[in-house]
Amino acid sequence: MRIVLLGATGFVGKHLLPELSAAGHHCIVLCRYKPASKELALIPGVELRQVDVYQDCVLSEQLEAADAVINLVGILNESGRDGSGFHRAHVELVAKIIEACHQVGVRRLLHLSALHAGNGQSHYLRSKGEAEELVLQAKELDSTLFQPSVIFGSGDSFFNRFAGLLKLLPVMPLACPKARMQPVWVGDVVKAMTIALEKKETYGQTLVLVGPRDYSLKELVEFTAGVTGLKRRIAGLPDPMARLQGHLMDFVPGKPFSSDNYRSLQTDNTSTENAFWSLGIRPHSIDGIVESYLGVSAHQRHLDRNRAQAGR
Repeated sequence: MRIVLLGATGFVGKHLLPELSAAGHHCIVLCRYKPASKELALIPGVELRQVDVYQDCVLSEQLEAADAVINLVGILNESGRDGSGFHRAHVELVAKIIEACHQVGVRRLLHLSALHAGNGQSHYLRSKGEAEELVLQAKELDSTLFQPSVIFGSGDSFFNRFAGLLKLLPVMPLACPKARMQPVWVGDVVKAMTIALEKKETYGQTLVLVGPRDYSLKELVEFTAGVTGLKRRIAGLPDPMARLQGHLMDFVPGKPFSSDNYRSLQTDNTSTENAFWSLGIRPHSIDGIVESYLGVSAHQRHLDRNRAQAGR
């Protein structure tokens, strides 16, 4: 199958492309700057094309002769605060993809959304919900929506981000410590997408993808401290302080946290539904996997203890 992918130079895409390649698909990856992702071109069957997907006619030109489109584009924060950045990435681009599919006759579309898209007060969830509505209204498409919880795995922006913060802070002031989520392994997500791609039963479906267990945010940060071998105090902030932290972080370069993140965390990222089972996938837990790419090995911990004792 000839597949055009958008957003595939990001975290999920770097795991999805090898899976699609192994299944024998030819993948055309549309990117903003080709040299920054040249390692992806080493994957068999992957072709990089540097284009501006927001320019008129570009998408329709790139979708010529394609059998399917996969949209992985998503942002967790925007440069401003009014929601326009989220709307451009999540809604305007999806509208352009749908129009391009209509123009060249591509029917198959896989769209990576978010759990509880359309719920809550955050620009992130609202824009994700608007995008889903556009896809579902396009009756000429054989579309499948994927709604994952927080995705983890090698190169993720969740456990890696907290690990970086924990290294810097002896005490972690944590906003929304009681927020709940069901982390889902990226390996399971990309396997689900690869299976669903050619599974007609998934046409028109919204597939919820969650891990086998839900945790509070504080539990996950404590878990991160444990696997990285850091002894840290995690201080959960009361709601007014959490809201204030989000507001202040809006003006910090890189936005490690934001007021929109705060609003997203007011909606628990969990579900009793789970499409993995219908796809024949047994979802993996965080145990073992996070430590494999983030943690300190047992051997290293043993060496560190011996060195500490020898230095006394």
